[in-house]
Amino acid sequence: MKTPTAAALLLLSVGTTNAFTPSAFTPRSRTASSALSMSTVDDKTEVREYFNNEGFNRWNKIYSESDEVNSVQLDIRNGHDQTIAKILNWIEADNDIEGKSVCDCGCGVGSLAIPLAQMGAKVSASDISDAMASEAAERAKSLGIKNANFYTSDLESVTGKYDTVTCVDVAIHYPTDKMSEMVEHLCSLSNDRVLISFAPKTWYYSFLKKVGELFPGPSKTTRAYLHEESVVRDALKRSGFEVAREEMTGTNFYFSRLLEAKRV
Repeated sequence: MKTPTAAALLLLSVGTTNAFTPSAFTPRSRTASSALSMSTVDDKTEVREYFNNEGFNRWNKIYSESDEVNSVQLDIRNGHDQTIAKILNWIEADNDIEGKSVCDCGCGVGSLAIPLAQMGAKVSASDISDAMASEAAERAKSLGIKNANFYTSDLESVTGKYDTVTCVDVAIHYPTDKMSEMVEHLCSLSNDRVLISFAPKTWYYSFLKKVGELFPGPSKTTRAYLHEESVVRDALKRSGFEVAREEMTGTNFYFSRLLEAKRV
């Protein structure tokens, strides 16, 4: 779910400010030992419930043209839009997406899937949140798009083979020890190209995340995970992919590392 939908970014809303900062996905009061004991299933359940309820209302506004957003949310919208624009610029420059199959994992409200369909791709898009996937389908329908299918699924359950697989602003929800497995699964779905974004684990972003944990807000959010870029690149390489293009998007409250990898 681009859900902060999402991803190199440091998404979701922090307390009363609704920020996309590294602290945005930090847990409510929780000790380190109890956090480590949480399973992937717990993370999935937390993410699914959040984006089917409170999170959906918040992020649906951010990923739209709604004026009902504060300055922080607007900054996040701009950052996310920049990441999407970079992907679309790459694809437009290649001029080869028409008629190709695309699998968008964690599609959110269709920020990437819909423009790809408009460019002529045959899109299969999924999200762990039924509310998000349904909203994406409604947006596509209102635009007369018929070459995109939206459905509810967690990333691990997605199957099939596609020319291009995308996963933008989603890895933020994946525990560090599951990141390699997640990347390898994405690669297993792709015949040619994988596009993935994630919140990079640097000393600066790690510091911001720690600071954010000192000021937990009252709103329920999901946990945030930063990822070592070397871990992502190694997983891509093991799966037979090589990074061809890369970008970094950074605003005041949005941080996203974007990699495009091609099968070799």
